Amino acid sequence: MKINLAYKGDEEFTTTNENGNKVEVDMRPADEKKSQSPTEMLLSAVGACAAVEIVSMVKKRRKTFRDLKAEISGERRDEHPRAFTSIHLKYTIFSPDLTEEEAERIVDLATSKYCSVAGSLRAEQTHSFEIVRD
Repeated sequence: MKINLAYKGDEEFTTTNENGNKVEVDMRPADEKKSQSPTEMLLSAVGACAAVEIVSMVKKRRKTFRDLKAEISGERRDEHPRAFTSIHLKYTIFSPDLTEEEAERIVDLATSKYCSVAGSLRAEQTHSFEIVRD
């Protein structure tokens, strides 16, 4: 795996993967942002990585899958390097027939075993879920 980074301007960069897909990186103050910062992208990556696994496991169990949403929050150290000390992933799974027990197992496996992004981080990671039945 390889990513190329290009300078766009002060506090702005573009990254490109081997397939040519681009991501804009923005280190400006919050009121001037046009894209996510690297730490915001890290939270996005953890959430999306586990989400892919959650959707796959719900479908493998032959449960009805309608939608998935997540809220990912993180706490960081005050001193440099301002690494994440804790990350919490809260998933909302829209499924009329997924049980609480199945969801707990699926979310736990996705976040603690199968997500390579989460496995690469030292921060304490917790998760929760909610099932919306329509």
